[in-house]
Amino acid sequence: MRGAVAIFRRDFKKFLGNPAIIVMTLFMPIMYLIIFGNAMGGTITHIPIGVAQEVPFENETHLYLSAVDGLGHFHSGDNPPMFDVTVYSGEETAKAAFADGKVMAVAIFPSGVSTDRPVRLYLDSSEYMIPDLIQSGVSSVIAQSGANNSLQVSKIYGDIKYIQFFGVGVIVMAIFMTTMMGGGISMIRDRENGIIEGYLVTPVKRSSIIFGIIASGTVKAFMAGFIIFMVDIFVAGVVVDSIETFLMVLVVLFIISIGITSLVISFSSRFSTQQEYASVVAFLNLILFMTSGAFYPVLGMPDWLSWIAAINPEYYAIHALRSLILRGQVNLIGLDLLALIVFSGIAIALGITTYRRTLE
Repeated sequence: MRGAVAIFRRDFKKFLGNPAIIVMTLFMPIMYLIIFGNAMGGTITHIPIGVAQEVPFENETHLYLSAVDGLGHFHSGDNPPMFDVTVYSGEETAKAAFADGKVMAVAIFPSGVSTDRPVRLYLDSSEYMIPDLIQSGVSSVIAQSGANNSLQVSKIYGDIKYIQFFGVGVIVMAIFMTTMMGGGISMIRDRENGIIEGYLVTPVKRSSIIFGIIASGTVKAFMAGFIIFMVDIFVAGVVVDSIETFLMVLVVLFIISIGITSLVISFSSRFSTQQEYASVVAFLNLILFMTSGAFYPVLGMPDWLSWIAAINPEYYAIHALRSLILRGQVNLIGLDLLALIVFSGIAIALGITTYRRTLE
């Protein structure tokens, strides 16, 4: 019994002697509650949609005017408007905005009120829940106008299942987890075992050590992302429609892999124990993944989480991958690529700087 008490006292004193672990132990559940609770299941608002009336027409019909007004004021409870409505001068202009990703749906109203001419709705079906909300909203305003026109729905990207929507996000999670477990923790373990000091007594340059570690971590992260990408194809059933799209997916995977690897190395360089490092990086993973839109549309998050998403590299990686894999649209990833390249450049500089200090 005395032995058990002694072991208990030693282990408990060791826990109390590490304030970083204590803080993270208490902090993590609270942050899970705040971030996960707000990131999931929120009311989706401000969905950008476009409306137009068929040409030729002389005057806006009652149905058209009623629908534009109804969609602009459509909301759930006391929440902000569900739709941000943009009125276009014609069908071609509206469809061009839809193709450029400026709106997530386009409703084309007939030029004359007639029960035999439907209202045509073109939906970005690659998002979760949002297509159903748009279709429900348009159906409601047609009914409220008193018109008997039917609604003809076109899902541009077909029927996307949730496993396909979520599966794209899991690719980025695999990259982060591989980098966290196989890169950062491995590097701290090498430092604890004196392997890093062993490098310093060899003719290998310090810059070569740094670039070698970043390159190794990048390849491991890229392979993890690629494997999950293959799982999405053969298990989740996503379809990549061209070699160009396939190659662009690999480009995005490589950029986000080198960025996250460099970021994680910068963190692992500042911690001396695996416990402290794992606690902090797990918290970083929580913040980045929950606000990336992998689980739930960012439009359903409160403003403060949306701002985090705006500076979150994983958000841009997932948006780029969904644009390529689910939508097959290479032209929609320009901003995503720019954001990822800037992030990766900053992360590489940060990783090199912090790791160089570790070697010195």
